[in-house]
Amino acid sequence: MAAKISIVIPTLNAGDSLPACLEALIEGLTAGLIRELIVTDGGSQDVTCAIADEAGAHLVSGPASRGGQLRRGCAEARADWLLVLHADTVLERGWSQVVGEHIEGSGQGAYFRLAFRAGGFAPAWVAGWANLRSRLFGLPYGDQGLLVRRAVYERVGGYPDQPLMEDVALVRALPRLTGLPVRATTSAKRYAKAGWLRRGARNLWTLTRYFAGADPQKLAESYWR
Repeated sequence: MAAKISIVIPTLNAGDSLPACLEALIEGLTAGLIRELIVTDGGSQDVTCAIADEAGAHLVSGPASRGGQLRRGCAEARADWLLVLHADTVLERGWSQVVGEHIEGSGQGAYFRLAFRAGGFAPAWVAGWANLRSRLFGLPYGDQGLLVRRAVYERVGGYPDQPLMEDVALVRALPRLTGLPVRATTSAKRYAKAGWLRRGARNLWTLTRYFAGADPQKLAESYWR
């Protein structure tokens, strides 16, 4: 199989989490699936850029804004498909076979099943809701990963250069995505720090305000306060 995927990862001081993310991608290299790795950094002050360089990534630098970083990174991609992942997301072993079969048999964009690196009821409940939301409403978030044809991504205008809800904006513009039977396990640090139910409610309230037309910049200021 020809290497058909450009991996795009936005980073900002991701030195603690990026190695595990990259390690999980090695099977895609072995399978001949990955053409290139693009790390789009927002001004990291830790070892993030050194890790990306050691991994052979094409490093793109610019202002820290998730939407802007992703837009810059995807603009550098050359493969037929984009696979966008957060730096603290680790794909389940065997993902390359599932993804390889999907892109050979379908032109439809896709996402993965969310899971958290944490045990207990709250993490399972939040992940379960995210996966249900994705199936029912076609609205996966960025921490579930995004697999999309580059031509389709470019046709809908790509990621908007905004600091929050850039993933929602893109997904709403894309044709409906399909869920793949692969877990994308992400960090639980922010949920654990803020409280699982509190952060979940905050995310839902932020999404509601965004749908109601709130400015993404003001939403970001409120969200990260």
